[in-house]
Amino acid sequence: MNFVKRAGITLWARKGRSVLLVLTSTVILAFVMAGLIVQNAALKAATNAANSVGSTVTLSANREKMFEQMKAAQSSESSSSDSSSSDTTTSITMPTATISEVKKIAALSNVASYNITNSASVNASSFKAITTTSTNTPMGGGDRGGMMGNQNSGDIQINGVTSTTSTASFSDGTAKIVSGRGIKTSDQNTNNVVIANELATANNIKVGDTLTVKTTDDAATEKTVKVVGIYKLKTTTDGFQREDPANTIYGSFTLANDINGTPDQASNVTFTMAEPAKTTAFVKQAKKLIDTSELTLTSDASQYKTVAASMKNVAAFASKIVWIVSIAGVLILGLIIILITRERRREIGILVSIGESKPKVVAQLFTEMLVILAIALGIATAAGNSVSGLVGKQLVQQQTTQQMQSARGGMPGGGPMMGGGAAAKNEQLDVAMTPAAIAELGGVAFLIAVLSVSGAAFSILRMRPKQILQAD
Repeated sequence: MNFVKRAGITLWARKGRSVLLVLTSTVILAFVMAGLIVQNAALKAATNAANSVGSTVTLSANREKMFEQMKAAQSSESSSSDSSSSDTTTSITMPTATISEVKKIAALSNVASYNITNSASVNASSFKAITTTSTNTPMGGGDRGGMMGNQNSGDIQINGVTSTTSTASFSDGTAKIVSGRGIKTSDQNTNNVVIANELATANNIKVGDTLTVKTTDDAATEKTVKVVGIYKLKTTTDGFQREDPANTIYGSFTLANDINGTPDQASNVTFTMAEPAKTTAFVKQAKKLIDTSELTLTSDASQYKTVAASMKNVAAFASKIVWIVSIAGVLILGLIIILITRERRREIGILVSIGESKPKVVAQLFTEMLVILAIALGIATAAGNSVSGLVGKQLVQQQTTQQMQSARGGMPGGGPMMGGGAAAKNEQLDVAMTPAAIAELGGVAFLIAVLSVSGAAFSILRMRPKQILQAD
């Protein structure tokens, strides 16, 4: 009789034993399936986190080199002067990049977008700036220089940008356009601006109106700007600020350069990477296009790395689950099959004595195990999403808690972390069933069948029919 047919007859004749084996195998494969799905989903989430959170590279003045030069200059002046009243204060010029240099860097591969930012201080002329007073602020208002005490600061600050959508305030939702539009790249070399809703309401300003501001260096010099949009801030001043955020106007970086008298200059540029994993290669290429003694490129991929590392830790833990459950499955099923084989010694002895080869007897046991695991695989696959979803959620919560405690110095309490909301937002696992996961589970099931039957096969191959029948 064909060993495959014998396997089917045996499974049907011993229904109770077959059902118990199916249930045992289902539990084992369900946990293996959960581990595989969570592992694959976590690795995918790490990649998605890299792309969604992103990575930026900032081009700015090399302040470290600047201060080194300033200290060297001060030391030189001090050593050459005998007068104790000599003023050794050294003024330095903040180095900037040219627009052409910025465009060359932006043309490199892996740059998704870039944003040039600068600022200019002006005084309101045809309208009134918002004045914030507070008993908590002992210092006089109106000084936009803050603690630096810059006497040339005006009551209005113009933030020059390439586009408002590329700025942190608008991209994270802190600021939102409520009327008109934001600043675009097409606004370069124009006087178009976007103003705060509070400033617009206080002065009855609407989209399309023109405003006049005066430069701080020369009060007689006026500049006319056109309002193309109005934005609203979600945050408000806490009374300790020396300036009201509503007095911040957004315009093109060319407008701020024009007011400052620094045409074709870029003091701060942020490049957004298309592929965060290639940030290091981009920085290496970009350094060849600038004078690194004056300018520096700084990568800020900390949030991306945090989220990606969290997901990779989850994947590593899920991988351990797969190994532990698989090994446990092999041991459990292996012991069960060995016990079953001992009960079937007489059956095996008769088969071998009538001429059936031992390899075919082993093949029968292997076939029986494959059928049981195939049924268990179907059940485990059906229950895979729910089981893996629960396991994945628990793993992510545990990993997030560990990160928060680590950030607080190991303490379980404390306030929210900076940037924690963004990280938590990206730490999600898509645990949907995939053909790849099912194929992997099938491979694990086959491996379990091979290893679990191997122990029984060894004892069968050692058996001699005469000894088996005499013993029974």
